[in-house]
Amino acid sequence: MLSDSIFPFKKSLLKRTLHVFYKLYLSSFRLLLMTVVLALWLAIASSTVADSLSDQATADQPSIATAESLFTENCAACHANGGNIIRRGKNLKQRAMRRNGYGEVSAITMIVTQGKGIMPSYADRLSSEEISAIAQYVHEQSEAGW
Repeated sequence: MLSDSIFPFKKSLLKRTLHVFYKLYLSSFRLLLMTVVLALWLAIASSTVADSLSDQATADQPSIATAESLFTENCAACHANGGNIIRRGKNLKQRAMRRNGYGEVSAITMIVTQGKGIMPSYADRLSSEEISAIAQYVHEQSEAGW
């Protein structure tokens, strides 16, 4: 009878309450375990992705910087910011490039290599890789709107 005075509710209610708390404890433990597993998976996956992205960025970045510096050294005197200080309509803007038949990287490579009109040929000054890098850079800048 002493237990009835301490616990005025029925034992079945106490048993059900304890059972609910036990289930909550188990579900909390499962939730915690799943959270830890997910966090570990994300840490491993994100570090792997970050490593591959940084490797790719370091591989691409020198070529972009090199192409930009090659353009600045060899082309920007006449074509600063995609313009043309000699002939206004022959600029490197997307619309003019397409209108004049230079909307593709291969066409840009050809004109840089061979020259045209008063634009000199760069075949004797630049390697084919450097010319390709400049052509790709000009195309990307043209598409982006300089």
